[in-house]
Amino acid sequence: MNPQITVITLGVDDLEKSLSFYREGLGFETEGIIGKEFEFGAVVFIQLQAGLRLALWPRKSIANDTGLKLSSPSATEMTLGHNVSTKHEVDLVLAKAESAGAVIVKQAHDTFWGGYSGYFQDPDGHLWEVVFNPQWVE
Repeated sequence: MNPQITVITLGVDDLEKSLSFYREGLGFETEGIIGKEFEFGAVVFIQLQAGLRLALWPRKSIANDTGLKLSSPSATEMTLGHNVSTKHEVDLVLAKAESAGAVIVKQAHDTFWGGYSGYFQDPDGHLWEVVFNPQWVE
């Protein structure tokens, strides 16, 4: 299998609230909610970088589409990594996320592997790591 990931979908409980957090709070560009005319179709797409989108889709819609039972979410199932170029940027992004309504789970700190990172949760509990990795700086 040749990895060709083009969409990362986050299940959300309140699509309007999640849209507001990502668009107004974090400044992510999006056309907003599309597909409202379909019973389980309302979704938000956010272009992250070339060839990769973030989708916000109600958890009920995901359950309907997959046939799986709606269950309790767990923040420790996965993390999304947002890499930046400096330690200062880590602090700025965490502050912006917090002012947008995110919960800071772990304050920015020096890591054992030589980086600098901190964690926040979005309104649905999805875990984001904001990280400066000096080994990835070009």
